[in-house]
Amino acid sequence: MTDRTRVGFVGLGDIGGPMARCLAGRQEATGIDLEVFDLDADRVAAVVAAGAKPAGSVAELATGDVLCVQVNTDAQVRSVLAEVLEVPRERPLTFVIHSTVAPDTPAELEALAAPHDVRVVDAPVSGGAMGAADGRLAIMVGGTDEAFASIRDVLGGMAEKVVHAGPIGAGTRFKLARNLMHYAAYCAATEAQRLAEAAGLDIVALGDVVRHTDAITGGPGAIMHRDTTAEMSPDDFWWGAFDHLRFLADKDLGFAIELAEELGVETPLARLARERLAPGLGYPED
Repeated sequence: MTDRTRVGFVGLGDIGGPMARCLAGRQEATGIDLEVFDLDADRVAAVVAAGAKPAGSVAELATGDVLCVQVNTDAQVRSVLAEVLEVPRERPLTFVIHSTVAPDTPAELEALAAPHDVRVVDAPVSGGAMGAADGRLAIMVGGTDEAFASIRDVLGGMAEKVVHAGPIGAGTRFKLARNLMHYAAYCAATEAQRLAEAAGLDIVALGDVVRHTDAITGGPGAIMHRDTTAEMSPDDFWWGAFDHLRFLADKDLGFAIELAEELGVETPLARLARERLAPGLGYPED
């Protein structure tokens, strides 16, 4: 008998590989024994070199305690689970979906797995390959309290922040909300680059400044402290806290739009931000 947790990991690509290697290096600290599988033998070898054991198939991992899955598509996640459900087991298994899947997929898979003594949680990650490599990811988990408790220590071996977002599917919805901001901000960055380039500026230097100051201020997350998106009243603390921000935003965006018009650069996101930021913060519509 052993008190150690047997963990499998399937999908050792750009994110899954660093995640598994990080976990492999923390087996003693987390009390786990890690086994890994991928169709690419070189990827498996890289994680084995970090301390994991190789598995010959998904089926070999299906009799463990936890199975982490970081593959590319919903169809691949479903395929891995189908292989798992074909294997008889003597103890419960928690099937952890790290892939970003469609919002309804986790609940559908939970319903398929429940009769087979397999608990399903969705646990997508944020932080990219760099965060995965040094164990600084954020992992957002959807699932029951029991299922979350069964994987909390395992996830802690790969992440600096682990959030139990709610019931099954909540982790995926959390990730989609986070990534909406991520990619919308990327689009705003491309708009800023076009404006800066048209103004004759060094856009690589602009990127350096953005990364430097976002590391100080927190970037878009700096305004995300209210626990509701409802409209504020003037006696709300945040009314005063955001008042200077909305003034500066209106002024600076106005100047940026004027510069863009002068240079012939289209800035639809800047115009939308000037119109929508204050209501988005909670101020009443004009």
